[in-house]
Amino acid sequence: MLNRIGKQTLIFRNRPRVLGRFSLVGPKEGRGNFGKFFHKVIEDDLFGENTYEKAECKMLNYTITEAINNSGIKKDEIDALFAGDLMNQIISSSFSARTIGVPYIGLFGACSTMAESIIMGACYVDGGFGRNVACATGSHFSSAEKQFRYPLELGTQRPPSSQWTVTGMGCTILGRAQSGIAVESATIGNVIDWNVSDVNNMGAAMAPAAMSTLKAHLDDTGKQPSDYDLIVTGDLGKLGSEILMDLMEYNGYHLGNNYSDCGQMMFTNTQKTFMGGSGCGCGASILNSYIFDRMEKGELKNVLFIATGALMSTLSSQQGNSIPAIAHAVALSIGGKQNV
Repeated sequence: MLNRIGKQTLIFRNRPRVLGRFSLVGPKEGRGNFGKFFHKVIEDDLFGENTYEKAECKMLNYTITEAINNSGIKKDEIDALFAGDLMNQIISSSFSARTIGVPYIGLFGACSTMAESIIMGACYVDGGFGRNVACATGSHFSSAEKQFRYPLELGTQRPPSSQWTVTGMGCTILGRAQSGIAVESATIGNVIDWNVSDVNNMGAAMAPAAMSTLKAHLDDTGKQPSDYDLIVTGDLGKLGSEILMDLMEYNGYHLGNNYSDCGQMMFTNTQKTFMGGSGCGCGASILNSYIFDRMEKGELKNVLFIATGALMSTLSSQQGNSIPAIAHAVALSIGGKQNV
């Protein structure tokens, strides 16, 4: 029997649970809407290093280590690390894996990587290939802007459609347990390209992918948006969120007050981030702090987390290619017993 319903949705019959988690953000993010929820807010986004790339590596390594510590299990009990990031050749994740010293699978889904890592980790645990896994990702404003857009020293003007890459990290430890937040199901997205080529308008590029995956999830499961206490994308920003709501309405699904977007929520209106936050660390840090906090308190019982990613490279953008996008959905719930 396939552990799948419909075309794209996986069912985790053993209900992998969240055993531990950790979130870390930069000073600007700490002054945003969720500052009090993050586990650690650093005072300097160089984090004691002499380059932003080294800082990003150190931040991700710190986050994974602290998530393992918070889980109450030992590092040698982690059977695999699933991680990715935005830097070329995902060096933040690979260098962290080098330090942590557990079996490692590197992932790249751009800003969809938090959902991607949880899906792969849940498959690993649910299938009995390992008992405990770490799922992690992160991003850094300065390293991402330099790589994908313009050197910061240029002081290039940002257009109104742009988003602010979040300096943030998140890690979730999954394993077998009888209670806690469970990974119920996951919908793996298709790569969608609606011919958007503006690297300063990620929301427009990623919204069609979010629509495709959300529609597939609802069609596969027979659910309605109202069946979830929260449907949260990460990270379409203000413009992309509006596009998604319009696209879902066109497809017969109404997204109500239970829909939010991590990018839209991350910063305050006075922080001058235009359409809001973006980057792997946006959804990852909010999921592993605010959302899981509310689930553990019983304020949210059923959550659909949809992380979205723009799959361009520096070279493809410079050559004028359009931006393909991906979105993966993870259904989370609190309560119920595990089938052991």
